[in-house]
Amino acid sequence: MKYVNVAIDNNNDNTDNLYTYGLDSEEISIGSKVLVPFARGNKLKNAYVFEIMDSVQEEIKGLKYVNSVDEEICLSKEMIDTCKWMRKRYLCRYIDAVNCFTPVGKPAKSGKKRVPYKDMEGEECSVKNLTEEQDNALRIINPYISEKKHDIFLIHGVTGSGKTEIYIRLIDSALKNGSSAILMVPEISLTTQVIERFIGRFGQDKIAVLHSRLSLGERYDEWVRIRRGQVRIVIGARSAVFAPLENIGIIIMDEEHESTYKSDMSPKYDTLEVAVKRAKAFEGVVVLGSATPSVISTYRAEQGIYKKIELKQRYNQIALPQVEIVDMREELKLGNKSIFSSALYSGMQKCLEEGQQIILFLNRRGYSTFVSCRECGYVMKCNECGISLTYHKAENAAICHYCGKMEPLPKVCPECGSKYIRHFGTGTEKVEEYTLNMFPDYSAARLDLDTIKVKGSIDKILRDFKKGKTKILIGTQLVAKGLDFKNVGMVGIISADVILNIPDYRAAERTFQLITQAAGRAGRGDKEGKVVIQTYNAEHYSIEAAADQDYERLYHTELFLRKSMLYPPFSDIVQIIVIAKNQQVCIEGAQKTMKAVQGGLSKELREHIFEPQPLLLNNQKEHYRYYILIKCPKGRRAECLSVIEKIKRKVNTGKKLQYTLTVDINPY
Repeated sequence: MKYVNVAIDNNNDNTDNLYTYGLDSEEISIGSKVLVPFARGNKLKNAYVFEIMDSVQEEIKGLKYVNSVDEEICLSKEMIDTCKWMRKRYLCRYIDAVNCFTPVGKPAKSGKKRVPYKDMEGEECSVKNLTEEQDNALRIINPYISEKKHDIFLIHGVTGSGKTEIYIRLIDSALKNGSSAILMVPEISLTTQVIERFIGRFGQDKIAVLHSRLSLGERYDEWVRIRRGQVRIVIGARSAVFAPLENIGIIIMDEEHESTYKSDMSPKYDTLEVAVKRAKAFEGVVVLGSATPSVISTYRAEQGIYKKIELKQRYNQIALPQVEIVDMREELKLGNKSIFSSALYSGMQKCLEEGQQIILFLNRRGYSTFVSCRECGYVMKCNECGISLTYHKAENAAICHYCGKMEPLPKVCPECGSKYIRHFGTGTEKVEEYTLNMFPDYSAARLDLDTIKVKGSIDKILRDFKKGKTKILIGTQLVAKGLDFKNVGMVGIISADVILNIPDYRAAERTFQLITQAAGRAGRGDKEGKVVIQTYNAEHYSIEAAADQDYERLYHTELFLRKSMLYPPFSDIVQIIVIAKNQQVCIEGAQKTMKAVQGGLSKELREHIFEPQPLLLNNQKEHYRYYILIKCPKGRRAECLSVIEKIKRKVNTGKKLQYTLTVDINPY
């Protein structure tokens, strides 16, 4: 007889342990999904095998036995090892980590396989001649793939420099070497373009797709195809890093700087860290690509942790687009109160007359950004989340962009009874309406979370733009990343200040990245493009650096500021979130937690603990949330997490549970 230690599929900190069961059958392995009797009622629960033993140190009274083994679902030892590592690194439960690897959905009753993108035709885009820079990148990385030598590469390539072609050829090298590959993009909207190119090069039967916009059935069937070894290339968003592949030779993260690679749900993992952990287990390589690498990645390259490769020229040899900064304060002085500056309007007119297309970028959806009373200053906020509601003209309602709650627009102010309550600010819906009024002879479309709710709508919007049916594409950051259209002659950035005003130490970096990425959509064909950046903060270093395509200026300014303030990459930021139904209990719990953490940490770390503050999204789902921030200087993260883990376990498994703790490391 054998014994197994299993993690129970039970959403409770009190049962976040490994439980020992007896095993009569020999047909089991580490990673097997099993059914076991659990707790006093012996209710059958799903569980996953973490360890198999021939004996136990002491006899177990009332030993229970594994009931059955799932023949379809089984993780590998490498995946289970990664789950153990995630539990320790992100202070999550065993089962939370396991659920990252396991499929959702069920087998089709009809037995018919559900294949996403089955009708997609591959894009014929064979590139015969590489640039010298592309060829150099392949010469550097390929030996590591063929010799199975783990390392991390950062490809810093300007927009349009041919990074995707490098990815395709590196994956081809991995396949020829008998390995498998994962390619991740930051937005689901980008997967279609990438999949078309990969189908055109490798064929559909060699590729699987994993992302959250697939149906549950499609995700289940794709998981099974991958696990059985029927495909060796996986393309998807951040969840693709958990693809059940064996012998991973390469993991590629395109647009590595994007915040979407950081999970904001438990487990709150960093995709890059998981990618490195998995690739290292197979001696595979990790490739990070971006036109605007994160400050942290560039710093790591300077420290020799990553190997940096630069691509400074566009593939088509066309110069980077001309960039013009327009100070909207000056436009107001000249009497222009419209959404478009005179430079943007005249540029759009000329571009359209020449038969070219336009992209307008504004990182705010909806019609107006807030609803306010001009008499008393009241602002409509969500009762659930505590954030300002956005006015949507199509629904004629104020909507919370976090929980989706919708409220009718009041005719009078709820606070003072004034009739002067109006919606203010500009979102993509208003920009679309204004554009159609200004250019009625040209078709326009909007790409944001409001227009892509129906499955397949992203693909249709992008397909129409690609074919030239749509002349003007208006959108949020979905239009700023990775899209490759040859006929885009102009990009207009309606307001460059939106992200700059967010209370986040990365605000300047993210502003630079979004402007640069959006600008990079212009001039990817045979003609030089033009970009107009509209801002009320024209002198800010991030906007000036973006206009000049000067990454070095942005990087060195940011590095200086972060070193003086002890922000990453010079520290890890640990956020402890206290959650309670009662606000006073939450405040008191946060104070108790802070004192407990202070008591466990060394004097040096105690100096970097900040007083509890309410989260921006505070009163969410009838729970209050307060957070404590700790800046851990490099090398002190393990010490800090060790103390927090003990406090978290003690609080979350207590008998009188008045509040709970969650932990987020380097949160966005």
